[in-house]
Amino acid sequence: MAEEKVIQQEEPKEEVNDVASGLTVDEGKAAEGDGKKKKVKKIKRQILRGRATVKCSYNNTLVSIADANGGILGWSSSGLLGFKGAKKATPYAATQVVANVTEKVKKYGMRELEVFVRGVGSGREASVRALANNGFDLTSIKDITPIPHNGCRPKKPRRV
Repeated sequence: MAEEKVIQQEEPKEEVNDVASGLTVDEGKAAEGDGKKKKVKKIKRQILRGRATVKCSYNNTLVSIADANGGILGWSSSGLLGFKGAKKATPYAATQVVANVTEKVKKYGMRELEVFVRGVGSGREASVRALANNGFDLTSIKDITPIPHNGCRPKKPRRV
């Protein structure tokens, strides 16, 4: 029985026809000669849960969406979208940033998000509201703004 299995494996396989060019795979390789290979379609992984990190400073707003392990799937900032100067920190810029990130992440099939908000800028609430309006289910919203417990000595006051 073991010999029969070996014989079955050594039988020549049928040539697969390439529908686009009308050549068999072996003929196609010989005809091209460049060593070009067929493009293998990359399978997008479906991720249902993720984390959104929103950093709102006085000058800018950054939003990044990651999977559960922390791998970034998409990010954007208001400076990247072309806002300059004081307009980068506005609530309108924050909603535009979230819309941009949502476009990048939609191909993964993301549904649920945990939101982590950091910073004191004016785009905090606007970005969280925009995440909810763009079709995500927000499971939790946490404020992770770093707060000093009287750690460093403050700068000396300005004399004008």
